[in-house]
Amino acid sequence: MIRLTPVLSNLNRVLPAPLVSAHFALGLEVARYLKWLQPPAEIEGKRFAIKIEDLQLRSCFTCRQGRFRPLWASEADLELGAALGDFVALMRGATDADTLFFQRRLRISGDTELGLIVKNWLDATERPGWLRRAGKTA
Repeated sequence: MIRLTPVLSNLNRVLPAPLVSAHFALGLEVARYLKWLQPPAEIEGKRFAIKIEDLQLRSCFTCRQGRFRPLWASEADLELGAALGDFVALMRGATDADTLFFQRRLRISGDTELGLIVKNWLDATERPGWLRRAGKTA
């Protein structure tokens, strides 16, 4: 069986950063279009970076007119960094941002007020049933 972590960790050497960001922003846009993730007005025009630390992947994006767009520049108002498994647990709602932060598994840098807005937004977002069940076994 092929382990994905070593394969994915080489993507940053193979794919240009804007292409990684484009795929990530597209995923956010699909979630927004399906009404799984609605951005609050407070993040309008802000620049974000998500760093999946164990894969050494960094994606930059912004929210303009309520839509997620990739950023080609690397400057961000807010950067969130964690391991892939921790981001998946956060997305599923299996753990919250505070828990990850206080366990030093989620790193937040940049605009602290924006960080609180994003944290509260993510904590309050209702996850689709299939996403909540994804990690559960019978």
